[in-house]
Amino acid sequence: MGGTGNLDTVPAMRLSPLVADLLMLLAAAIWGFGFIAQKEAMDAVGPLTFNAVRFGIGALAVAPLRFFIPRVAHGDPREERRTLLRGAIILGLVVTVASAFQQWGIVGTDAGPAGFITGLYVVFTPLLGLAVGVRTHAATWIGCGLALVGMWFLAFKSDAGAISIDVPALLVLIGAFGWGAQVLVVDRFSPRTDPIELTVLQFAIVSITSFVAAVIVEGPGALDIVGIIRAAPVEVAYSGILAIGVAFFLQIVAQRTSPPAHVAILLSLEAVFAAIGGWWLLDETYDSRTLLGCGLMLAGILVSQAPRLLGRATANDSPNPTTPGAGPDF
Repeated sequence: MGGTGNLDTVPAMRLSPLVADLLMLLAAAIWGFGFIAQKEAMDAVGPLTFNAVRFGIGALAVAPLRFFIPRVAHGDPREERRTLLRGAIILGLVVTVASAFQQWGIVGTDAGPAGFITGLYVVFTPLLGLAVGVRTHAATWIGCGLALVGMWFLAFKSDAGAISIDVPALLVLIGAFGWGAQVLVVDRFSPRTDPIELTVLQFAIVSITSFVAAVIVEGPGALDIVGIIRAAPVEVAYSGILAIGVAFFLQIVAQRTSPPAHVAILLSLEAVFAAIGGWWLLDETYDSRTLLGCGLMLAGILVSQAPRLLGRATANDSPNPTTPGAGPDF
């Protein structure tokens, strides 16, 4: 999903609710099909190397948004710089870890189920918020229960009466926890920093730390950026430019008009697009157990957002799980 940002910095660009929802749906589709690019790239590029390159391209893709979104000051310049640096470092490290686990898991998991598992960050965000004293709604617990049952069907396979653990699926699940944590960090720092600066610096840190990790884990070939792009040009371009740059811009524009409930519901469809893309482009087939698990997880995501959809969320409820930057496929 997209980058971090305070939507009040977007220039006056009011859209009709229908157009805003369509743009958000397009962003969800871009992110959903992004799982296909992430899956396909693993045939030619290491997971950490792929993350390093695509986040670097993503930073370059988001930076030009400065020409469209004016900078807004937040108090004392020195304090703002310190806040920006601290927030970017924390976000960068959290995203590095979350994206690494996600990418490692995608190596051995179909794109469709990976999309559904990653979408659980919508449920995990308010649960993690409890650790910092943020109250959550009862619907979140119900949604979490449905999601966990669905995760059981995906992660624990039954073969001739024996139960086996799908380790790649569990790695993607750990990544989903990371994306939930990232939302909470964004909620803390984005109101006090410039959104474009925070986004670009965050992505740059992810790229640098991923490069360092890639060299250590995957070898010095990770530094051959030209060779990496040549090995998976479409996948790298899609993930870096479209999934990070274009979809981010669509989100920050559309979310000025769409209410949080609509945003949450529409972005949860990212998982559906991932499954459609896996079936259509990768010839993935899903047995009844997988379909049941995905269905329960989607139900859990939607149920957890029911209070917002019904207008019953309060100011003390958990942070908006669709805060820009909560993106599962980064």
